Amino acid sequence: MAAPLEFYFDFASPYGYIGAQRIDAIAARHGRRVDWRPMLLGAVFKVAGTQPLTEYPLKGQYSVHDFNRSAREHGIAFNMPEKFPIPTQAACRGTYWLKQTLPEKAVPFIKAAYAAYFVDGRDISSPEVVADIAEGLGIDRRAFMAGIESPEIKAKLREVTEDAIQQRGVFGSPFTFADGEPFWGADRLDMLDRWLEKGGW
Repeated sequence: MAAPLEFYFDFASPYGYIGAQRIDAIAARHGRRVDWRPMLLGAVFKVAGTQPLTEYPLKGQYSVHDFNRSAREHGIAFNMPEKFPIPTQAACRGTYWLKQTLPEKAVPFIKAAYAAYFVDGRDISSPEVVADIAEGLGIDRRAFMAGIESPEIKAKLREVTEDAIQQRGVFGSPFTFADGEPFWGADRLDMLDRWLEKGGW
């Protein structure tokens, strides 16, 4: 079977959210699955000397316009959260705990957490809010809370983030690898689709 598409993303990334709504269908068209890899963009910003798009003069206003336009293009519900950006450790750790213990719940959790933030405006930087989302999917709340605080899961998130930056060259969200070929941004997913169809060029 062909290797999975490696999908790196941050839960506070609007383009990551848009990409997350599309990547499964692209993978399925080519007989692939998706390896979901949440990471922390804050660590990227420190290494690259950058900041969230919305914090740049001029570019910030345009970026919010483009978030909305890009979501409308693909028929994806989107509301720019009032609180932005936010730290996303709780949701990232929750994903890795679920991948390890209840893998069938990991993707539904990712989609639900993203929708909670970018549709409903809920503050998913709060572990309690993230636990509410997990509980709504039938996941034991106490076990989930213990999982996201475990040293093993905290270390996993650090490891993935460090590897993404230092070894894979990931500098934004979403960032997708297809057989080692990197594609940065939600606006490169159509190119990724064509790349997989043609076998590259």
